[in-house]
Amino acid sequence: MIEIVAVDTPSLGDRGYLATDGTVALVVDAQRDFDRVEQVAAERGVTITHVFETHMHNDYVTGGLALAQAVGAQYLVNADDPVRFDRTPVSDGDVVKVGDMHVRAVATPGHTFTHLSYALGDGDKVVAAFTGGSLLHGTTGRTDLLGAEYKRTLARAQFDSVRLLASQLPDSAAVCPTHGFGSFCAATAAVGDASTIGDERRLNPALTTSEADYIETLLAGLDAYPAYYAHMGTANLAGPVAPDLSEPRRAEAAELRRRIDAGEWVVDLRSRTAFAARHLPGSLNFEAGNSMATYLGWLIPWGKPLNLIADTPEAVVRAQRDLCRIGIDAIASAADGGPDVWAAGERLAEYQTATFADAAAAVKRGSLVLLDVRMTGEWNKAHIESAVHIPLHELPARLGELPAGQIWVHCQSGYRSAVAASLLAAHGRDVVAIDDDFGVARQAGLPTVG
Repeated sequence: MIEIVAVDTPSLGDRGYLATDGTVALVVDAQRDFDRVEQVAAERGVTITHVFETHMHNDYVTGGLALAQAVGAQYLVNADDPVRFDRTPVSDGDVVKVGDMHVRAVATPGHTFTHLSYALGDGDKVVAAFTGGSLLHGTTGRTDLLGAEYKRTLARAQFDSVRLLASQLPDSAAVCPTHGFGSFCAATAAVGDASTIGDERRLNPALTTSEADYIETLLAGLDAYPAYYAHMGTANLAGPVAPDLSEPRRAEAAELRRRIDAGEWVVDLRSRTAFAARHLPGSLNFEAGNSMATYLGWLIPWGKPLNLIADTPEAVVRAQRDLCRIGIDAIASAADGGPDVWAAGERLAEYQTATFADAAAAVKRGSLVLLDVRMTGEWNKAHIESAVHIPLHELPARLGELPAGQIWVHCQSGYRSAVAASLLAAHGRDVVAIDDDFGVARQAGLPTVG
């Protein structure tokens, strides 16, 4: 009996997979820190013999090549991908036997031009399909990552690919996508945590609506995606090496100050409330957790030296692992302990936090500069009538557009507003971070549009 194990990466909204017949195993779309996959195989006492890639990923640096080299497995990549390393080429219709399992490659262009899905068979039965960024749970992959000029052509291809999979696979086959668990690679929000081909026939717009309606809805829903995506495809075509997760060099207070003054990023991983209360002047706040790597990678100028500070060494280690997945390997320095240690007598900075009720009360007292840093799609659905809109990823380049005086900044739930507040504070602005859910803005008394 075949066992399929999902290896989740919540920080990027992705999944890789290990499938085994109990003796040997195959892996699909391994993340950069592939030791997690090795652990899954070791726990089951199986040998990884084949590593498959559905496509050249645009949202993370693959661990597929390094994993295959580490365990002596074949690395199977589309024969049409212009990679700069040795691989086992695979094409549409190819069948690969892995122990008692067999894998059939299915060309499913759409998310990329050379995208493959893999139908996993046990005897005469197809038990699952590894669909990468093509067929997701209740949605499909976005089609604009290779350039806006291709998005409509790829959307048509995506529609056809999903219908091809539905026509070739049984209703009982599990759908095992790589994206769609919070990843910006999904065209729209995915539905649920698991599905089958039969489920998708009933729910997926690519299978329940016309081609024209599907394409227009998909394209209308596309919003900005992280800037670091621009570097992922190139890295994956070159053949990424295994990550270096050795401990970063420790920095003392004087060095941290020198690095901030030199324009380097010193990123404080503590909670947003702790940062607001006391922080090293000039440092930036990206609270550790599932959003950290995405937004840090989105905002940091690519290649700028990065320094991490946190309460504990373990928090730095976790952040380092998250960041290696998007190709940020070189951590210039790190420190732990807390603001008093990092400042070594330097006066600490602080700013206020507030709720939407606080903002409504402030509006009643007089004029208020309210900055909304949510995505354009979120703003179009609903926004506070008097707010200024600058999406977070555009803020560093548009700081000069903000009027003088105190700025109250908000997002949907508080994470992005904290990042924005730290950026503003580092540039000398008087800021208040609204740490609240946007859903309560209207009832708090702030007039909203939409």
